[in-house]
Amino acid sequence: MRIPLSWLREYAAVPVDATAEDVMAHLVRVGLEEEAVHRPTDELQGPIVVGQVLSIVKEPQTNGKTINWCSVRVVPEGAEQELDGDGIDPSGLQGIVCGAHNFQEGDKVVVTLPGAVLPGDFRISPRKTYGHVSAGMIASVKELGIGEDHDGILVLSTLGLDPEPGTDAMELLGLYDEAAEINVTPDRGYCFSIRGVAREYAHATGTSFTDPAGAVVVPDATGNGYPVRLEDSAPIYGRPGCDRFVARTVRGVDPTRPTPTWLSARLRLAGIRSISLVVDVSNYVMLELGQPLHFYDLDRLSGDIVVRRALPGEKLTTLDDKVRALDTGDLLITDDSGPIGIAGVMGGAATEVSGSTVNVLIESAHFEEVGIGRSRRRHKLPSEASKRFERGVDWNVADIAAQRAVELITSLAGGTADPTGTDEGHAPAPRVIDLAGDFPSRLIGREFTPEQIIGTLEDLGASVTAHDGGYSVTPPSWRPDLETREDLTEEIIRLEGYDTIPSTLPVAPPGRGLTRVQQQRRRLMNALAASGLTEVLSYPFVSERSNAVFGNADEGTKVAAVKLANPLSAELGYLRTSVLPGLIEVVKRNHSRSFRDLALFEAGLVFQPAGSMGTGSIPPLGEKPAEEVLDALYEGIPYQPLTIAAVFTGNDAPASAGSAPRAWDWADALDTVRLMGDVVGVEVIIEQGTHQAFHPGRTARVGLRDGEVLGYAGELHPKLIATLDLPARTVALEINADLLFEAAADVIVARPLSSFPATTQDVALVVADGVVSSEVLETLREGAGELLEDVHLFDVYAGEGIPEGSKSLAFALRFRAPDRTLTADEASAARDAAVALASTRFGAVQRR
Repeated sequence: MRIPLSWLREYAAVPVDATAEDVMAHLVRVGLEEEAVHRPTDELQGPIVVGQVLSIVKEPQTNGKTINWCSVRVVPEGAEQELDGDGIDPSGLQGIVCGAHNFQEGDKVVVTLPGAVLPGDFRISPRKTYGHVSAGMIASVKELGIGEDHDGILVLSTLGLDPEPGTDAMELLGLYDEAAEINVTPDRGYCFSIRGVAREYAHATGTSFTDPAGAVVVPDATGNGYPVRLEDSAPIYGRPGCDRFVARTVRGVDPTRPTPTWLSARLRLAGIRSISLVVDVSNYVMLELGQPLHFYDLDRLSGDIVVRRALPGEKLTTLDDKVRALDTGDLLITDDSGPIGIAGVMGGAATEVSGSTVNVLIESAHFEEVGIGRSRRRHKLPSEASKRFERGVDWNVADIAAQRAVELITSLAGGTADPTGTDEGHAPAPRVIDLAGDFPSRLIGREFTPEQIIGTLEDLGASVTAHDGGYSVTPPSWRPDLETREDLTEEIIRLEGYDTIPSTLPVAPPGRGLTRVQQQRRRLMNALAASGLTEVLSYPFVSERSNAVFGNADEGTKVAAVKLANPLSAELGYLRTSVLPGLIEVVKRNHSRSFRDLALFEAGLVFQPAGSMGTGSIPPLGEKPAEEVLDALYEGIPYQPLTIAAVFTGNDAPASAGSAPRAWDWADALDTVRLMGDVVGVEVIIEQGTHQAFHPGRTARVGLRDGEVLGYAGELHPKLIATLDLPARTVALEINADLLFEAAADVIVARPLSSFPATTQDVALVVADGVVSSEVLETLREGAGELLEDVHLFDVYAGEGIPEGSKSLAFALRFRAPDRTLTADEASAARDAAVALASTRFGAVQRR
């Protein structure tokens, strides 16, 4: 909403020297948001004066154009020029070359003299053109920045003006005014008017406010006006679409009357284009009082006006000359010919006011907010009227706005108003809100005296009645957003000042902070990000097929999943049982945009229902449910473990000079799993595994020492990669983080470091092909005893020298004692014990 300051000063005590910035600074204090300043003088500078064309000499040019060599008087007749500067003639006569032809000798025009600056930083100076020195320019409305017409210059008589030459044209056209633009939130619809903003400015500054509605006296009608019927067969939420319709008639309007410059200047500064006098009056009243109006050409109406819902198949040609198919939910203005307007949104072309209209019917109605908003969105027809109606308009101002429009039309365009009038509808019942006396203080956290509460609400326009323990408050008619005691309390503190709310930092209670699991989760997320992975988020909604593939390791096993009652799409109708489907979609989206070297991870909940979900009934509101009821509610919620998944594609680094990039492989997924275990202090066991979504020979099952499975890691299945259009050899992992956290100790105790040297011995064992190497490694660890510090597999060999159906596993064993230097015999004895246990369990034979 743009507020011209000259207009605002008529109803609020704004200082004469106040700028738009000053006004916005005050309005911010009462909760309005500043947007911009509109000041014509920021781009337009004088001298710009009224000039009278004394002579015109038409001179054809070789390029086919004909220019006018004009002599223009820019001072009153008989007076001398008081301005000085390069190109300004002391005689008051300026020679100007002009290419427009829509003026004649004797016309008064706007002249930009040398030294003036026009929008776009166009500076006026004397210049030689077409064989003359043109000292100035005769301006069009577009060159002045006050319109779009550039076909001809501005002739002041077309505006009904006959000023004396030399008059300051900027003051004449209202170009010294400025406007403050504010953002109006949906609950403050009354601020889409000068009336509302002036009231808020008075609240902010404590100065006086004059209600423009109070200055309008609505005379009693001598009889019924134009016949109107309100019929709504489908009210929304029980509220009729139109609950008041005021109609007034003005006859004998002169359609040739121009819009006064003061009115068009205010509309222009408020962001509305001047169209014609009658239309401009409707916009002016809307901006002033906040009540949208619609004017009809009375002679184009046929029969009674009926406000009703649209019938199936009806159409309407709106003012923008578009034929619109109407919906049965649309509220229409109709006559005997059918629809003539979408109520509160846009009128119809058949009855619009034109340049030949002499008899005008004024509509000033009150429409229900929800229906107007739906029609506006349905037809994609944002308008100044709908913007106000869907936020709520003052029911009591309809007749006042109609009378204000009648007065402006009759005074500016002539004509006579009919003494009769139409006012159909019934006033809504006043809303009374009970406000406990101590409620504002309890809610805001500061004390309010009864005088502050009553005074603030009455300044707001409310009617307040005090009673034992509190107040009965009737909000003003222009504030339909005030419905509860919380709304009233917000208004009290808004007008008292948000800066009066005490600011006290809460004291953290001792012994609180992050829980053990929260700390572990934070450390884990930081470690993954620090290792080079990028965290992303994906939607938790997946297809049934995705859950079947990723939600269970065994193919063909039915996966229990939560089905959505109202999914965003039929393809994404289930809550995820695995994080990988959403993460893979992120990978595919990045690949489609040529980002191919990826290492992404996501931590999120998965939903794994077991048994029945939900409860048979909902506990009553207003009281805490019993413990057994709460237990039943929790039991009806599916298991939702925190799950961490990662996907790797492409290379681990971009190619660069002297450094060849390495492709991500299954080992990187396993290293990431080991990192996760190290961060939380849990030993993870990695062994050969199978999962329908992973490569049959490149899949690791990740578990704990007690055998519980945490998840899987490795290369995705080639068929799945082809189906999902992923890069070859895409690597992934998925781990149940909750199980990982549960296995972690409350306190991680570091092992003591021995200062004695280590002894390393290698051993190669020949075992059958079917023996799992990780099981052999664990057996060696067990058999070697406490002296073994570390053991790892470093070679697997099958071929010459190895019996068919067997393989050789080579392990490196590191021994160390905490209190002495080990001898070779002690290390060999521990090694032999480990080999002996492996021989007993797997038939392992030590290879010499």
